Amino acid sequence: MAAEQDQPVQRVLAIAAHPDDLDFGCAGTIASWTDAGLDVSYCIVTNGDAGGFDPTVPRSAIAGIRQDEQRKAAAILGVTDVEFLGYPDGRLAVSFDLRRDITRVIRRIRPDRVVVPSPQRDLRNVYGSHPDHLAAGEAALCAIYPDARNPFAHPELLEREGLVAHTVGEVWVFTGNEKADHYVDITDRFDRKIAALRAHTSQTAHMTTLEERMRAWGSLQAHAAGFPEGRLAEGYLRVDTR
Repeated sequence: MAAEQDQPVQRVLAIAAHPDDLDFGCAGTIASWTDAGLDVSYCIVTNGDAGGFDPTVPRSAIAGIRQDEQRKAAAILGVTDVEFLGYPDGRLAVSFDLRRDITRVIRRIRPDRVVVPSPQRDLRNVYGSHPDHLAAGEAALCAIYPDARNPFAHPELLEREGLVAHTVGEVWVFTGNEKADHYVDITDRFDRKIAALRAHTSQTAHMTTLEERMRAWGSLQAHAAGFPEGRLAEGYLRVDTR
């Protein structure tokens, strides 16, 4: 069921598996929200230590590098609240611990809207169906419903940390053309999307066609949305979770 368009939103929480996932998937949208005065926070589930392309960089340094890159990318989009849960990159699985940790963030931020990756594998898009993405999406949805709103779920969050239950009003799943039911025009913020992606130097410095690829993807999304020629978009499946 699609979320109502007039539902008031002040706080947004964006959840992703890796540093850079949100910048690939929804950076233009996030920039539009911060420009409109919404408070946006990030929850990055893994530490990104399996990323990078330069073999001369010690593996032990990658997690710190990627966290720094994500903070810089977030700042470009107007986001300053970035939390890392620190799970190992490439080994993410849906667990009660992960559900509890995401629930903790939801209860702390108390968002009206949460953005999550799709928990469903797309056999036509192997990159978008990284197992970490699927696990992060499923765990986030479990945290949204039923965990975060249930005062008896993860009771230690209330008893030890004073985090009371919170009901998220809507979820936006960032997704591809064939599953989206809502699109955001990002044409005027595309340059900031690219700048945010370029802030992930360890991941994108070798991508000589990054801007062209992102422009082509944005054009496909805009075409699916029925936007005029030359516009760029990001697509979502909106879910009412009230």
